[in-house]
Amino acid sequence: MTGQRRVIARVLSDADDHPDVEELYRRASVLDSRISVATVYRTVRLLEEKGILERRDFGGGRARYEATEHGRHHYHLIDVDNGKVIEFEDQEHEELMRRVAERLGFDFVSMRLELFGRKRTVQQEAKAPQPSKRKGAAS
Repeated sequence: MTGQRRVIARVLSDADDHPDVEELYRRASVLDSRISVATVYRTVRLLEEKGILERRDFGGGRARYEATEHGRHHYHLIDVDNGKVIEFEDQEHEELMRRVAERLGFDFVSMRLELFGRKRTVQQEAKAPQPSKRKGAAS
């Protein structure tokens, strides 16, 4: 791996968001001004082919990337107003999808969940119906 690829890999591993190639280029070029956007594109493609990096499509016309996390299942909620991506885990949903796959005669391998939403305003929050308590649920 070349020095420039190492810089790009470091930028990716330090990212706590889901940057696109242009953002990766901006961050990497701060660390090494000799890096070209073409090098970033080639490196991203290589890391994706090797299974080190995953491409995500959160809308907006640009692919965004995150490091592959084998064994960790997480999902994404994308704010349609500002593009912010919130990661979350949901064991109940995953178990439901396992049961669906089994019912249809498949072994569950993996899944992807991307929700798109808009943050409620304080006024909308006040008007939103409150979730009812389930029978037998602890208070």
